[in-house]
This record gives sequence, C-alpha cells and structure tokens, in this order.
Amino acid sequence: MSTVSAKQFWFVVGSQHLYGEEALGEVKAHAQEMTDALNNSGVLPYPIVLQDLAVSADKITSIMKEVNYRDEVAGVITWMHTFSPAKMWIRGTKLLQKPLLHLATQYNESIPWATLDMDFMNLNQAAHGDREYGFINARLKKQNKVVVGYWERAEVQKQIAEWMDVAVAYNESFNIKVARFGDNMRNVGVTEGDKVEAQIQFGWTVDYFGIGDLVAYVNEVTEEETAALFAEYAEQYDFDYGSYDKEAWEASVKVQASYEIALKRFLDNGGYNAFTSNFEDLHGMKQLPGLAVQRLMAEGYGFAGEGDWKTAALDRLLKVMAHNVNTGFMEDYTYEMAAGQEAILQSHMLEVDPSLASNKPKVLVSPLGIGDREDPARLVFDGKAGEGVVVSMADFGTHYKLLINEVTAFEPTVPAPNLPVARVMWQVKPNFQDGVKAWIENGGGHHTVVSLNLTTDQIVSYAKLVGLDYVIIK
Repeated sequence: MSTVSAKQFWFVVGSQHLYGEEALGEVKAHAQEMTDALNNSGVLPYPIVLQDLAVSADKITSIMKEVNYRDEVAGVITWMHTFSPAKMWIRGTKLLQKPLLHLATQYNESIPWATLDMDFMNLNQAAHGDREYGFINARLKKQNKVVVGYWERAEVQKQIAEWMDVAVAYNESFNIKVARFGDNMRNVGVTEGDKVEAQIQFGWTVDYFGIGDLVAYVNEVTEEETAALFAEYAEQYDFDYGSYDKEAWEASVKVQASYEIALKRFLDNGGYNAFTSNFEDLHGMKQLPGLAVQRLMAEGYGFAGEGDWKTAALDRLLKVMAHNVNTGFMEDYTYEMAAGQEAILQSHMLEVDPSLASNKPKVLVSPLGIGDREDPARLVFDGKAGEGVVVSMADFGTHYKLLINEVTAFEPTVPAPNLPVARVMWQVKPNFQDGVKAWIENGGGHHTVVSLNLTTDQIVSYAKLVGLDYVIIK
C-alpha cells in the first residue's frame, strides 16, 4: 500500500497543584493504568503515549507546542481526571494545530458508596472537570471530538479508534499530492475546482503533467519487467481470453503491465499518492490505463477519471482513514427502478477499485467505445455487500461542499455476461426517491468515493476539522 508513516497519539490528563503531590501521584498512576490497558486492548489502531500531568498553563502550552512540532504525533486525547481550571488551557489549546479528542470518562466505573468521602470526591471530579474544559473548547471553537462513557467499554474504545483514523487522515491530507495526466474532460462541470483554495483549506497539492511525461516513463519499461508483472497477474487473477487470440490478448494485458510499472515509478519519484487520467488525452498511449489503475488503487493510491482531481484526493484521504479496506472511487451509472428493488449500478469505463471485490477478479480484454485506442485490459468482479457511506465533493464557486449519503451495498444475484467492467450495487437511504432527489438537489456529483468501512460520523468529523460545508442524506 502507498503507506502512511507511523503515528501515535498523546494522552494529556488534566488536574491541578491544589490537590497536593500525593493526590497527583495517584492521578498519574490511574492515567498510566488506563494508557496501558487501552494500548493492550487490541482495539486502537495507533498507540497512545501518556504525557506529564497538565497542571499549569505553562505545562499545557509546552505539550501542545511539542505536538505541533512532532510529525509522528497525529493528535491529542485529553481527560479531566479532576477539576482543571479552564483558563490554564486557553493558550495551549489555541496553539494546537492537530485534532483533539475530549474523553469524558473517569477512572472508576461506579461510585463507592460504602467508602465515599470528600477525599474521593475531590480527587475524582471528572464530571466537574468535563464541564469546565468543555466550555473553553466550545468558546475557542476547536471543533474537537467528545467521546463519553466508561473507558474500558468496547463501544467507547471503538469511538476512540474511529476518531484516530480521522485524525491520521486529517494529518495525511496535508501530504496528498495529485498528479493530473492531462486536463479535465471537456465540457464537464463537476470535475472543475479551485486548486489554490483546495490547498489552502485541505492541504492538497495538485500538479498538471502532459501525457507525454508519462509516455516517457512507459517507454523506459523493459520487456523483462513487464513479463515479471504479467506472471504476477497470472497468479492472482483468472484470465478470460474471450474471443481473442491468446497472443494478442496477452500483448494487450502486457501493455497495462507496462503502464502500471511506469505510473508507479512516476508517482513515487514525484512523491504523488493520487492521480487522474483522461480518455480525451492519450497521445502516445496505446490504451487508456485500466488494469494498471485498478492495481494502483488496490495499493492505496487515490484515483479518479476524467481529470477529476478533487475526487482523486478524496479517494486517497478516505483510503487512509479506512486503512485502504473496502474503499474506492466510484461513479453512478444506471438505475434499477423495479418497484421494491430500486438501486443504483455503480461502475466506470475500466477503473473500479478491486478493494471492493467480493469474488476473485478476472482479467478481461474488451473494446472501449471512447478514446479511439486499442482494446484495454481491466479487472472484472462483483462488489461486496455491507453498510457504507458514499461521498462527493463539489466546488460551488464560493465554497466547497461535501455530499454524504448512507447506502446499503449488496452483491448482484443476476449474471451480466456481456458487461465487460466490474459492478457495485447499492440502495440509497432513506429510500430511492428521497435519497436520489436530495443528492441531485444539493448538487452531488456523479464521481464519488464509497467506503464500506467508514461512517457518516467519521466523514463529518473530518469536515469540521477543515471547515468544510457538508450535507448528510440518510
């Protein structure tokens, strides 16, 4: 996979000197026990690292400055063990430039009524401290995440884990670099967008390259490299020769193998982790990249067709958030409108992400009615079933807007022997009529990113972090 560097989260526990050193020692012991247990739970995707107790404005400010400086630290989790005066947090919180989660919990699950005294009350003031700390975050408009519940419970740990994935994606957003091979498809509206504003708001770098820049890389790929990758294809996929002569079929597939090698080399040399292609801009190419693109998406590179750099970047972002599982570029194609069976067939000319495959993909060569090039190879499969979320980003001139729709994907049961591309099927929520109508009325595009591993809450958490307008359809 196109990887993300190792990340960690800092655990910052609020208290104050008023309680004395003995009490602070107990606070630190509780915090260390919680840190160890959470790290050993197997639920959190990234480790948490306990910091010195946050007992003064200077200490809090120092911690937050260090968080900003340390690339491996993706965010901060705070817990108010006791009452922590909120004015101590103002400077440090204002300086913090990374995601913040307020864990509203306490060390003990239940109140020990038989032994309860004022010493216990003073030391275990999470309910008191949460309100004070929450007030200052709200006043500072931090857009921080709040997770409430006892820290040992699975549902609480799951919420922390999901937020961690959002936080890592937020940090990675500033490292997203999109290579555009050719410009946008002519006369298409939704693929346009303000690249400067996208870099300011989301951190995305978008660079244009003439298709000749890629062709130069293709021409440098050796026959030996191509043959070795073709052998890998033979091990991983079924081959469907159809009506083609075997030699001609294999020659077509090897073109895609050379494209895969060239694309990966080009992207990696330039530090790019997302890219676009355009079937209207293929000068010097024998085929539109299909199988090659699908393989790179499976490795974690973001992609979108027709020069749609916004969706390519969004694809990369959500792949990071979802650990590149069941997440990929998609396009609305055809409605199923039979009463009680309403659904949408999702596909593309070639480039459907195999991370969504429910069955072993097969390599198929078939004509492509657009682009005026040789018959390209592609992976064909049926999509998985599951609850998911589909996301589209549009530039409305004055602002970017994110469309979010919850969907139920299902595996097709009817064969499609003449369909030469992969297919994914889903039903939109709350129902076909209202869901499709709301999507259209709000300007949702036909290019999307779907994930069967992410939730609406995670997408919204990211949108809030970057000040992105969003609409939820569910």
